[in-house]
Amino acid sequence: MKDILEAIIAQSPPSPARQAEFAAFAIPEFYRGVVVRRDETGMFDGVPSRDKDPRRSLHVDEVPTPEVGPGEALVAVMASSVNYNTVWTSIFEPVSTFGFLERYGRTSPLASRHDQPYHVVGSDLAGVVLRTGAGVHVWSPGDEVVAHCLSVELERADGHNDTMLDPEQRIWGFETNFGGLAELALVKANQLMPKPGHLTWEEAAVPGLVNSTAYRQLVSANGARMKQGDVVLVWGASGGLGSYATQLALHGGAIPVCVVSSPGKAEICRSLGAELIIDRVAEDYRFWSDEHTQNPREWQRFGRRIRELTGGDDPDIVLEHPGRETFGASVYVARRGGIIATCASTSGFQHEYDNRYLWMNLKHIVGSHFANYREAWEANRLIARGMIHPTLSRVYPLTETGQAVYDVHRNTHQGKIGVRCLAPAEGLGIRDEELRTRHLTAINRFRGV
Repeated sequence: MKDILEAIIAQSPPSPARQAEFAAFAIPEFYRGVVVRRDETGMFDGVPSRDKDPRRSLHVDEVPTPEVGPGEALVAVMASSVNYNTVWTSIFEPVSTFGFLERYGRTSPLASRHDQPYHVVGSDLAGVVLRTGAGVHVWSPGDEVVAHCLSVELERADGHNDTMLDPEQRIWGFETNFGGLAELALVKANQLMPKPGHLTWEEAAVPGLVNSTAYRQLVSANGARMKQGDVVLVWGASGGLGSYATQLALHGGAIPVCVVSSPGKAEICRSLGAELIIDRVAEDYRFWSDEHTQNPREWQRFGRRIRELTGGDDPDIVLEHPGRETFGASVYVARRGGIIATCASTSGFQHEYDNRYLWMNLKHIVGSHFANYREAWEANRLIARGMIHPTLSRVYPLTETGQAVYDVHRNTHQGKIGVRCLAPAEGLGIRDEELRTRHLTAINRFRGV
């Protein structure tokens, strides 16, 4: 691994010689990865969700390197990041991910590699290809890449118009093994995309999942089909998903109304270029009177506040991801004929809303989950061109991934949290200094916040 890392840091230019150098490296038999263990899935039984501590359940273990199968690639991971699916994995909610691995393992002899007593987690990476399997022609050893997290088989017709509809669609590192919070990762080769040359490894690692998710949910024909002039209500607008949705709205000519929970988060949104901001804590919105009863008067007050900011317009699109806490309000405030695009449900999966406001006002609820290959590629191209920027706020070493996941679980972070895997320090991996210099302020906007 030391020789591989030295070659990556040397950053020799792409060439047949570089390809031959990386192809010649011996692959380690074991590597370090962040795992949950099957024999610990009951460790939080009876503990409230908020009190479950990922620092107890996530371990950095040495695990065997998996064989590279047809259509796959083995990547040396320089950096990764934390997404909310890793929080769910670490607290074994809503179910243990070992059920996903067991079911996947039964689908084929090759997939059986994923059914292990450990689960290497993580759904983002930036790194360098070390090996490719049979049938891979686009990618070669030595290529600098990022990966999106869509894993599909495409053996049935269902997914050929939209790969997210493939019956065997899974999220890599969550519903599959050998994820990105590790020194090595196993991916399908069609998960790979070019690493943006103006970004460091840790900056390049953080947009993959959330930027692609926001792109499909907000921009794509499979999501809300955002157009110029649309009013877009963005919940958690300074967070991992919301910070990319806010950028996409602004660059697409839409008008974001950013919902945040503190003055500091409001300032982040203003620095992105957003002007219409609601601090839901300062304005004390209480959408639930108690655990079982929602408060429509608060929906109405929230709607009036949105119209005050927009000059009388209701949202054309609501970017919904908190779930249970906010969904009733989201359905209420969307304009007549508007769209509530929903994913994630970080505050709870059981949504409740008054259907009169949906049905009688011809509104639409659109379910959106990650992105297909094309959408992920288009979202990555916006990053590579310096049009959308990473929202990296803090970076942890691999050994402190538990703390990083704890921060996301408790919502003490801003933007995205990165993790150094093989990278010995921050700031490595930049290829295009000129483009970076032009966008340096935007790239660093979230750092240290």
